Amino acid sequence: MSGHSKWSQIKHKKALTDKRKGQIFSRLSRLITLAARKGTDPKFNTALAQIIERARSENMPNDSIERAIKKVSDKGQDQLEELSIEAIGPMNVVIKIGAVSDNRNRTISEIKKILGDNDFKMVQPGSMTWIFNQPPINIDDPDLHKKIDKLFDALDEQDDIEDVTSNIQ
Repeated sequence: MSGHSKWSQIKHKKALTDKRKGQIFSRLSRLITLAARKGTDPKFNTALAQIIERARSENMPNDSIERAIKKVSDKGQDQLEELSIEAIGPMNVVIKIGAVSDNRNRTISEIKKILGDNDFKMVQPGSMTWIFNQPPINIDDPDLHKKIDKLFDALDEQDDIEDVTSNIQ
């Protein structure tokens, strides 16, 4: 029964939960820093207050929250930037990607590579907004459905990406 110890199972589960928690904390930290640009006092900045409340509901430590707020006042720190990226793929599947990054070029090139690997192509921001106002599309092709699921998984693994929406029903 070698390799079947309880500690081995716990170790692998803990590694997965720690990785997920780390990703959530880093995303929340970026959101807090971005919201703190409009004011570092949560009493006067409702967006900051909401994100701090969300971070506390995820059990993010207070010192991490304070460090994220302090990044705004530190001039030596890289400034975060919100990005909005649109892409189109097979059968006119359109996705909108919202990202927050401290390095715009790196994030865009990583997203462009992920999109290219999955037969999607970046388009000009705002050029596909009209498609989102029409009825959503159905995908009957199981291979295309698998490809789109693979794309969403790859985008979810990218740390800078905050939100992904599509016109798929």
